[in-house]
Amino acid sequence: MGFWIFILLMNAIVPLTMIGFGKMFLNKDPGKINMVFGYRTSMSMKNRDTWEFAHKYIGKIWYTWGIFLLAPSIFPLFFVINQGEEAIGRLGGIIFIVQMIFMVGPIFPTEKALRKSFDKNGNRR
Repeated sequence: MGFWIFILLMNAIVPLTMIGFGKMFLNKDPGKINMVFGYRTSMSMKNRDTWEFAHKYIGKIWYTWGIFLLAPSIFPLFFVINQGEEAIGRLGGIIFIVQMIFMVGPIFPTEKALRKSFDKNGNRR
């Protein structure tokens, strides 16, 4: 039961992180453009305008997808609650892989939106 609880908590971390950072980025970008924290790509770091745009855009996606992902990340584990560690671990691993797709996937539409809204030098179109 302890391993099941551990996997349950670990699978809840990714959607909760997406919800938390998504809400944070929607309300306020990380401030000064930096190489340590925030949505850091060459396009998002061109200037203050691209930095703010990228954080609002990915924040909206992460917040929405995090809420959507929370239940499917936890609910399937109730089907393996009394099974062995191998079944619990395997299902937890599959859920984690799906979560990573949802967490990393928003990079592509965010970069596309940046390129659609700004030229290569970071000036608004």
